[in-house]
Amino acid sequence: MFAEHDPFLVALSVAVAIMGGYTGFGLAARIRSSPGASRRLLLAGAAAFLAIGIWTMHFIGMLAAPIPSDAVYLVLPTVVSFLICALVVGISLFFVSIGEQSSSRILASALLLGLGIASMHYVGIHGLAGHFSIEHDPGMVLLSVLIAVVAAYGGLRIFLAGHGGFRLAFSAVAFGIAVSGMHYTAMYGMHFGAGGGMDHTMEMDGLAASSQVLALIVALLCFLVAVGFLLFLVPDARQRPNVLVSDPVADLPAGGAEAGGRVAAVAARARTRAAPLAGLGQPPSRPMATRVPIEAANGTQFIDVAEIRSVRADAHYTLVHDGQRERMCSWPISEAESQLCPDIFMRVHRSHIVAVPHITFMRREGDGAVVELDGPAPHLVPVSRAKIAELKVRLGLAKGEAAKAAR
Repeated sequence: MFAEHDPFLVALSVAVAIMGGYTGFGLAARIRSSPGASRRLLLAGAAAFLAIGIWTMHFIGMLAAPIPSDAVYLVLPTVVSFLICALVVGISLFFVSIGEQSSSRILASALLLGLGIASMHYVGIHGLAGHFSIEHDPGMVLLSVLIAVVAAYGGLRIFLAGHGGFRLAFSAVAFGIAVSGMHYTAMYGMHFGAGGGMDHTMEMDGLAASSQVLALIVALLCFLVAVGFLLFLVPDARQRPNVLVSDPVADLPAGGAEAGGRVAAVAARARTRAAPLAGLGQPPSRPMATRVPIEAANGTQFIDVAEIRSVRADAHYTLVHDGQRERMCSWPISEAESQLCPDIFMRVHRSHIVAVPHITFMRREGDGAVVELDGPAPHLVPVSRAKIAELKVRLGLAKGEAAKAAR
């Protein structure tokens, strides 16, 4: 039976599982660096793409198999198999995307994900009805579940080790192997026997679907997965690179010359941060400024971006604070925002940009907040209400406040 599978549909099923994994894991990678409501949307989107990838791969594999010609698919078990898949995937992603990434948490998530994939498969298989019986080899059932759990664990480990570039692609491939390997191992241990039967009135009442109807649904879902995968690869010029919550906190400077070195190190890491598929097929990114022009009495001088604490709008120009005093820059604030590295600098107010690693403290003030920037002459900068949540995430304060609220 295994040798009689359609090789083209088998290849398509594996490709769909990998594309669904890449898109789902890519969305999941953004959960930690996103505020409140966005986290829920990203978690739902990641779970949806992973679940659709798993479910679609399964039924492409069913279409590739030599199923008896009179077979139909019962609607209820088929829908339940998708709901099981979506629920289990969502819970697994929640475990690995929220909270500490301990080994026990990752192992539990992989176990849940592997068992969920296996449950989806066998519930979907027994949604297949006709004048035949279905038998399973117990040894192959156990092997298929083991493959799903081990490959899921490997995929999650790779994903958590790095959220971008080829690591994300490798985690998607491991996910595709987990799903397709489990499916085809289980199919190898499945046999159709004579006998059995079904009530054909179920088909007349619309509670069953033929292989042709299933093929149309699967084709639509394949298109959805492919579109999501391609859109995820398209760079968004307005989107800033994701910042890990730990970056600003880990590199928070103590002041003086050490501060400049730490900021320069963070900027270097930001410039080398990998894009999806290592930037394959994407236009070259615009280089970030390393020095900023400053107007002086005898001409134009340049200061290193590592010395900048804040930038303040002043009509069509800006005032750049280097920790000691403000000096005039010919750039408008919009130009300064586009030229400065977004992993270091953040526009916290319509008239102010700050270097996040130079922030020494933050407090609420009225509807907004204020932050203090370090240096020989520390100074305060206002933060608008709309930017407080994002700034807290970048400073690592959001998790702490959530814990306080829970207590």
